[in-house]
Amino acid sequence: MKSLKQIFDERAKPETNKYVTREWQDYGYRLAKELDDEAHKSLYIKMAKNEDRTLLEQAKRFVIDANADNRGALFMWKVKELRKKSGGY
Repeated sequence: MKSLKQIFDERAKPETNKYVTREWQDYGYRLAKELDDEAHKSLYIKMAKNEDRTLLEQAKRFVIDANADNRGALFMWKVKELRKKSGGY
């Protein structure tokens, strides 16, 4: 039988991914989880590495506030619009 302390310690452990070693990998992974699009987490990790972080944050806020069904597609569309607006590619 487990003690109460052991049960609390097991539940208190944060979710970790042993393959994440860089900050941008963690940001991309968290972005995929927040957008409920974990199937495309490698895409979000690549974007976290190569894109401007403020642009990604603006797009994420837009999508979360919009309460959309397909958050991943809306996020990609918003990133594209923000790139156009900022004169990016």
